[in-house]
Amino acid sequence: MLKKYFFLFVFIFPVMIFVANGQNTDIVSKFKHLPIQKLLDTANYHYDKSSFDTALACYTLFINTASKDTDLSQQQKMIEALNKSGIIYCYKDDYFGAYKFFTSALLLAERFNDVRYQARILLNIGNVYARFNKHDIAESYYSKVLQLSEEAACIVLALNNLGVIRLDAEKLDDGFNYLNKSLQISKENDNVFLFNMLNNFSLYYKKKQNYDSAFYYARLALDEARKHNHVEREAEYLSDLAALFFDVGKIDSALLYLDQSNKIAIKNNFLRILAQSHLTRSKIEKSKGHNKAALEYFEKHTELKDLIANAGVMGDIKQLQHSYDALKMNQQIEQLIVEQKIKEHTIFYQKVIQYIILAVLLLVSGILVFVFYQNRKLTTAYKSLFGKNLEIIDLQYNSSKKDSKKYKKSTLPDDVQDELLNKILTLMTDTSIICDTEFSIDKLAELVQSNQKYVSQVINNSLKKNFRSFLNSYRIREAQHLFSEPDATKYTIESVALRVGFKSRHTFREAFKEITGVSPNFYLKAMQSAKN
Repeated sequence: MLKKYFFLFVFIFPVMIFVANGQNTDIVSKFKHLPIQKLLDTANYHYDKSSFDTALACYTLFINTASKDTDLSQQQKMIEALNKSGIIYCYKDDYFGAYKFFTSALLLAERFNDVRYQARILLNIGNVYARFNKHDIAESYYSKVLQLSEEAACIVLALNNLGVIRLDAEKLDDGFNYLNKSLQISKENDNVFLFNMLNNFSLYYKKKQNYDSAFYYARLALDEARKHNHVEREAEYLSDLAALFFDVGKIDSALLYLDQSNKIAIKNNFLRILAQSHLTRSKIEKSKGHNKAALEYFEKHTELKDLIANAGVMGDIKQLQHSYDALKMNQQIEQLIVEQKIKEHTIFYQKVIQYIILAVLLLVSGILVFVFYQNRKLTTAYKSLFGKNLEIIDLQYNSSKKDSKKYKKSTLPDDVQDELLNKILTLMTDTSIICDTEFSIDKLAELVQSNQKYVSQVINNSLKKNFRSFLNSYRIREAQHLFSEPDATKYTIESVALRVGFKSRHTFREAFKEITGVSPNFYLKAMQSAKN
């Protein structure tokens, strides 16, 4: 029902977090003045170069800027930016962040019926579930990809990933058939993602204990990954080769490939690959009789696996961040206390100076505690907002089914509906009209030269919401715009409510909370906190 403003929240929220956490502020300041298209071009350039921090900064700025543009081509670029941001988070093993971007991109792609990107995003979501061994769910996503996509790359990866799942389940013949189909399509389309299939054929032959073939395909996969400058795959295949050498008893070669893999994984923070390398190293040390070293590497493997697994649990990552912030604050306070004790022993006779230092320390501690609780309050609110948005997605899906039945017998032709919808959407961008407290559906029908029945039908049928919710969503967006102004403190809640078309503070507050999940007062404070 509130789909459009769910998007607005999702688009602005990453930038608030990006800036509020103080991350990559130099990158943001460097690119924030670029035009929209230049931002996207710069993001794609750094994405292709695997400069993911810079790419993510540019994508985030683009998402925040372009969210205000309703142009269809611009929204398609938005889908691309959201999808690639999710992929970057996957590279960083932050699957909570990745899932958030993928679902936002999927919702937007479905809204604009962009089947090509729907398939790509479904593939990426399937990969997230596959990372956590949710194979049944992953297979369902890959199957949807095969139903939707006509794009060779998507089909190749979906078949390839289905093959890997079957190999993991020891269904070797099924796995081989999927991999073989994937390989044939890849060869017919300029060897797209060839390195994936080659490495998985190596896995297949390893499970068949045909090590000569396994080594052959593993080296081909490594060469292909290096040819395409795919750093993550190179690190992964080096680790796989090390495991192969260990299986055949060539320990020195295994250690050589492990060292090469670890250098790349550490440099690029590929935690999943590091975890696998530590497991192989643990097995090597155990084979040498070095049980203590084997246990140490196994513990490192377990710690990394637990870290990655926890990042995939919705909500847990917020708790991890909160725990880190609390620990950091405690360390700062403890350090201040130590410094104070040193000063008390060295300048004990200077009572006045002691009182000044103590007062300063108390003031700093109070500020730190205040900031800490404010951040925790905001984090809790953001969790609530994210959960509410997920509920909204379910409600929209169910309401769309009901609305489709309601207007199944509509006599209004599709082209007439589209024309009327365009007129309505164009008129709704005029805040001087929609923020009039007397604005109604009859007035809207008059302005678009139609009648109340057809206007109501088009809004319900095309936008899946009633007129009042439709109008409120535009008015609340205008209120959010006012709250985001640099001098927003000059407004009262009542003045903003009246300015955007609400006759009472209560009605405005209820509509604002229904759409954003928080009260106007809280939203205004959150915006001011983000700016600071």
